[in-house]
Amino acid sequence: MAGDEKKIGRRVRNAYLVSTVSIALVLFLLGTVGYLILNARKASDSLRENMTVSVLLKDGLSETETEALEDRLRRLPQVRDVSYISKEAAAEEFEAYAGSDFRGFLDGNPLPASCEVRLRAESSRPDTVKRLDAEWRTWEGVDDVLYQAAVIEQVTDNIEKFNLVMLIFGGTLLLISLILIHNTIRMAIFAKRFIINTMKLVGATRGFILRPFLAKALMQGIAAALIASALIAGVVYGLNRGVPEAGFILAPEPLLLLFAGIVGVGVLISLLFTSWAVRKYVRLDTGQISIY
Repeated sequence: MAGDEKKIGRRVRNAYLVSTVSIALVLFLLGTVGYLILNARKASDSLRENMTVSVLLKDGLSETETEALEDRLRRLPQVRDVSYISKEAAAEEFEAYAGSDFRGFLDGNPLPASCEVRLRAESSRPDTVKRLDAEWRTWEGVDDVLYQAAVIEQVTDNIEKFNLVMLIFGGTLLLISLILIHNTIRMAIFAKRFIINTMKLVGATRGFILRPFLAKALMQGIAAALIASALIAGVVYGLNRGVPEAGFILAPEPLLLLFAGIVGVGVLISLLFTSWAVRKYVRLDTGQISIY
């Protein structure tokens, strides 16, 4: 009898160990996808913020007027950065690009001074840029506004398609992961179905039966999340050491949010699926326990 109890106890421990490792691996997979999505969003935001809008200034503006216009642009909530390019700097850049002295040929410098405006990522959409274009053209001292509308529209469209694909992929992976975790936890609870039935036969309430399983599920979810977080931390370290030029996210804030999300998801799904599995065996009659 004692040998049978030890055998059952060992089987239960093995079932929980296997389920914990399985949950950890699924959380690791989800966390890795989440980390890649964060980096994809960072790359798309960086691409949007590097697109420039050139605000060409009228000739004859004084230094005070130019600084006032530049400061006015900089104070806009949609603007991330403003760089002033003088007529001389614009000519030097063009000569370096063209490889010839066009000022000597034209007997002067026809290029205007300008403010190169970089917008924030959320403001780099075609409709926002068009609205800013119309507004800036009415400002005193602004001669023209130039930007590559087709490029902005194409970049925005491609980013939205990529985000949709990543959302569908992440949602599909989450659904598959939930099914796998549910089956894993159900098998772990299956190993203790006779214990649940015994507790029910001696008059234990549903809440009393459920409480120790939820406590164990809580510890299981935390343990699996910590294992997954450690594995993801290793992946993050390896990626940044192996491919440093890729600029993968290494800042503490997004990583802490990612790890907190992993712990939250691990605990939530472990408690939820454990509750479902235990309630199933509590509802079964004694004669049905051997069947399931």
